[in-house]
Amino acid sequence: MDIKQIAVIGAGTMGNGIAHVAAASGIDVTLIDVKPEFLDKALKTITGNCDRMIKKGALTEDDKSALLSRIKTATGLDETASADLVIEAVSENESLKLGIFKHLDAICRPEVMLASNTSSISITALAAATGRPDRVIGMHFMNPVPMMKLVEVVRGIATSEETTGQIAALSERLGKTPVVVEDYPGFVANRILMPMINEAIYCLMEGVADADAIDTVMKLGMAHPMGPLALADLIGLDVCLAILEVLHDGLGDDKYRPCPLLKKMVTAGHLGRKSGRGFFAYN
Repeated sequence: MDIKQIAVIGAGTMGNGIAHVAAASGIDVTLIDVKPEFLDKALKTITGNCDRMIKKGALTEDDKSALLSRIKTATGLDETASADLVIEAVSENESLKLGIFKHLDAICRPEVMLASNTSSISITALAAATGRPDRVIGMHFMNPVPMMKLVEVVRGIATSEETTGQIAALSERLGKTPVVVEDYPGFVANRILMPMINEAIYCLMEGVADADAIDTVMKLGMAHPMGPLALADLIGLDVCLAILEVLHDGLGDDKYRPCPLLKKMVTAGHLGRKSGRGFFAYN
């Protein structure tokens, strides 16, 4: 299928980034969320990202205008009916995603592929909620989407080779590098990343070192561009907790048990950058 129009469900950090790169690649995008103010915020973010690219000489004003003209917004899932591909990018809540996939299956054309940007939830489970499991797949973009090159292309147990090939080709069209992985808890990226972040939180909780020291060790000693605690703040501590819970439940190994300090911070609403406070403070 020639993908000319994409619907992106969820206008948060990941959703607006996906809409940005799709529109930048010449694809028409419908960005969907439940409230107009969420969509307004997303468009403001995309516009700001474009302005930064213009200052760097990577984009022109005409490019920006063309990109923004390709993005329309909506507050209802029925607006996905004309899309050639739907990418779900809502929060990491399996029941929420299952409900969306059931609804999409009922209103989208039979040949339309349904993708999830989930970072850990089973693609096979999402596919089982539809009558098109061969056309359900994971597209796990990295944050921030306009900058990060990787897309984990996640095959559920029934995902067809044709669907996998089309989504890998689309990822390249979006300027990304697709890596095909199988559907296991956390896939590859988060199965490796989250235990590292979790262990850094244990180091902090146990008083091995303070947050700055832990991140400095990983940046200077391991050549990481960002320390694990700052990265957790960027991802969102609630998201980190949700992924670790999926890993712990799905694999049954205590090495994935979320650190009690992480749970306490999420309970307190200290979620990282998006709340203004996590392991570090943000304006």
